[in-house]
Amino acid sequence: MTAARTTRSALVMVVLLAALVPSALIGVTLGAEPLPLATVADVVAARFTGAAVSPGLDTIVWELRMPRTLLAIIVGAGLALAGAAMQTLVTNPLADPYLLGISSGASVGAVAVLTTGFLAGAGTWALSGGALLGALAAGAIVLTVVLASGGITPLRLILTGTVLAAAFSSIASFLVFRSKDPSAAESAMFWLLGSFAGADRTKLLAPAIVVAIGAIALLAVAGWLDALMLGPTTAASLGVPVPQLRLALVIVLALVVSVLVAVSGGIGFVGLVVPHLARLLVGPRHRALLPAAMLAGALFMVWVDLGTRVLTRPVEIPVSVLTGIIGAPVFLILMSRRRYSFAGTT
Repeated sequence: MTAARTTRSALVMVVLLAALVPSALIGVTLGAEPLPLATVADVVAARFTGAAVSPGLDTIVWELRMPRTLLAIIVGAGLALAGAAMQTLVTNPLADPYLLGISSGASVGAVAVLTTGFLAGAGTWALSGGALLGALAAGAIVLTVVLASGGITPLRLILTGTVLAAAFSSIASFLVFRSKDPSAAESAMFWLLGSFAGADRTKLLAPAIVVAIGAIALLAVAGWLDALMLGPTTAASLGVPVPQLRLALVIVLALVVSVLVAVSGGIGFVGLVVPHLARLLVGPRHRALLPAAMLAGALFMVWVDLGTRVLTRPVEIPVSVLTGIIGAPVFLILMSRRRYSFAGTT
């Protein structure tokens, strides 16, 4: 990476981080009931100083909006990270984090909770627990089928993930169709489109740890990922253990995406569009691409979540509705730029 490219990448990340901090503050202050920034600051300060503050304001800021905004940051960063790595794994610019059928598997688990009472004894963790079990099961099935078919290749991953995702989606749709509780079916459909409405502080730690570990693991093999983009033969000639790297990537991505889907539902377009935007900003080298994608994904998700809360308040829009409306035209605009290259070095 040239000095000019390194400087540009560093500048891009500083700008994204500088934009993320005030965006997060805005995400906490705005909502169904806007709050002055000074009020939000007083509520946060009261948590550390013990000063008196309205219980209602404390609930809104500390218990509702702040966990929600933080979860949006974590999920946005994690999906963008997974999307960038998935596109490299299968060398396909149309790949997204849900290629392995994980989102569809999670939907089966979540819908089973909502429509059949599965894991009812888990209380508030039932929905996330069911989704996580479904996601992990889907990832395990896809990996098992691919390995049994002769090993991990981009084509096998794409075909197996697509076919099994369709099967899982059919099962989820059948469960919704068979449900005799209209409210459960409505909740299931809302969850399938993604939401941060159920965010609380207890659900932040697990996804944060998983995304951090995933980021560290992927950055540790950033050079190998660069080589893999050039094709398996070239990567192998450069000393990259391609089969082992692919297997490790599938496992890491499956775990990251499973946990994210479990806490937020299926959120589309983020893992597809944001990595392309990051490539346009910092180039395809993964040491810069991965952190840039995470920052851009976090920033994008904060504003999308804010939009879901304020555009049609007091009714909330499912997250995927807004990401699709924004993501589709943005993707087309990015692809229309002549200097953009998915696997190039410019």
